[in-house]
Amino acid sequence: MPEQKIAVVTGGNKGIGFGICRVLAMEGVRTILTARDVSRGEIAKEQLKKEGLEVVFHPLDVAAQDSIDSLAGFLTREFGRLDILINNAAIRKDAGMAGLDVPIEIVREMMEINVYGPLMLCQALAPLLKKSAAGRIVNVSSGMGSLAGMGGGSPAYRITKTALNAMTKVLASEFRGTGVLVNCCHPGWVRTDMGGRGASKSIDEGADTPVWLALLPKDGPTGGYFQDRKPMPW
Repeated sequence: MPEQKIAVVTGGNKGIGFGICRVLAMEGVRTILTARDVSRGEIAKEQLKKEGLEVVFHPLDVAAQDSIDSLAGFLTREFGRLDILINNAAIRKDAGMAGLDVPIEIVREMMEINVYGPLMLCQALAPLLKKSAAGRIVNVSSGMGSLAGMGGGSPAYRITKTALNAMTKVLASEFRGTGVLVNCCHPGWVRTDMGGRGASKSIDEGADTPVWLALLPKDGPTGGYFQDRKPMPW
């Protein structure tokens, strides 16, 4: 039998991240659900346990190098490799704001979580991903980060997601030849705290493309930007 895949999901305690953890666990992937808030992470773990799904919880603050290093140490000791990294954790604090008005402190904070955090994780976990027979990195982006459809409003969120897309292309190139595939995706307008109750997609529907990218075959794409499992314009 093939080895059970090991996955890390950031921001896994709610929303799309929680949905991703659920679907990965259903697919038989050993899933490490991470969250900054320990109590919320444990609650999410227990909720999945009630559904008959086993996940591992590990605390993680994506903006803190020591927290990232702690996760890397845990993965090294427990598994010796990592097959899937899904950078899902993100914040949006600039709804209704304009680029000429948004406080630079908000932009900085969102860059720390939405861009620097995923990059630091990729840097720290790259050695473990390269030990996998099928390493996969999935960056959960947004259609609001597409330059092809760029507009005004939520400037910091747009900028951070565009930067995440660029990071995806850079790392896909740098990982080429290692077996690690790096892609990003727009999960769609999903009924989460961020998306709101009026959104068109359920959490499980929002989780579909990220999970699809996480489980790509070895000849799957890399350096792509996807929505509903189809390429979308950068």
